[in-house]
Amino acid sequence: MLQYLIILLDDTSTSFCHYKNLKTKQCLIPIETLRQGIRFGMMENLMIQFVFPDCELPQEHKNAIETIDHSKIVSSLCEDNVLRADADVIVYHDWTELSFGKFENDKSYVLRTTKDDFFDRYHSMKDALGKVVRLNIVLTDVEKFDDEDFAKYKQCLSQLSDDMIAIYKEGKSPQLNILTDRLMLDGMNNCNAGSESITLAPNGKFYVCPAFYFDDEADSVGDLKQGLDIKNRQLYKLDHAPICRHCDAYQCRRCVWLNRKTTLEVNTPSHEQCVVAHLERNASRNLLASARKFGEFFSGKEINEIDYLDPFEKRKEW
Repeated sequence: MLQYLIILLDDTSTSFCHYKNLKTKQCLIPIETLRQGIRFGMMENLMIQFVFPDCELPQEHKNAIETIDHSKIVSSLCEDNVLRADADVIVYHDWTELSFGKFENDKSYVLRTTKDDFFDRYHSMKDALGKVVRLNIVLTDVEKFDDEDFAKYKQCLSQLSDDMIAIYKEGKSPQLNILTDRLMLDGMNNCNAGSESITLAPNGKFYVCPAFYFDDEADSVGDLKQGLDIKNRQLYKLDHAPICRHCDAYQCRRCVWLNRKTTLEVNTPSHEQCVVAHLERNASRNLLASARKFGEFFSGKEINEIDYLDPFEKRKEW
């Protein structure tokens, strides 16, 4: 059942996930398309998330946006200072921006990074973690991980766990998606594009998520006039994901765009995506054990030890 409508306000709207937005020419959503999108969200009782470009919007667009409850996703490079101050999610696209960021308690922050940059610079996250309420790390090239990268990522997560313990001792409790999300979940909490969320692009067409639009504008799943038309819609649901529905790496994004890109099936993640998610899951388990040495921490929560990193290895048992 749909719960969210993502509206891209321009072809240069910031990316907040794995995909790259290579569009450089501004193409603002027409005001009437924006109004129709808002009306669609209201009629379907959807929570709307507006994704902004770096340039300032016309006042007419700003007025339309404020006619409905919503959240704002904005790049840290956005030229509109008022908008940045009002944003719900701030997206950083490099580590320098993060290092000089001014963090506020009412916002969540996203850092998009390549794996190599993450390996080189993850130590610098500790300062930011001491200041934010929530920081999401998005690895933009997770499909390129190899065995050496898996080993590096495991080491990085271990060090970040130590950093989190030090921050907990200071009386702070920030959330870092790759470590703490698994501690707070009792079931799968994935991206769920195509089943719980849908995207409206500036051309007035619907897409499973922004990545599908930026990859290929012809890959739409309906429009505002004809409505949604998602082929084999059940495949986007967890109960039609034969491996994922048995998995307990609950924090995994289970990105359907990456799934299709790497395995040609929207409901089947790649080996790389699964192993990265399970390294995070195991690091969360270790973090939980370490934190409990210093006091009560997530009472009643347990993460069992497992003997695999890719659940595909357990397919016969399941």
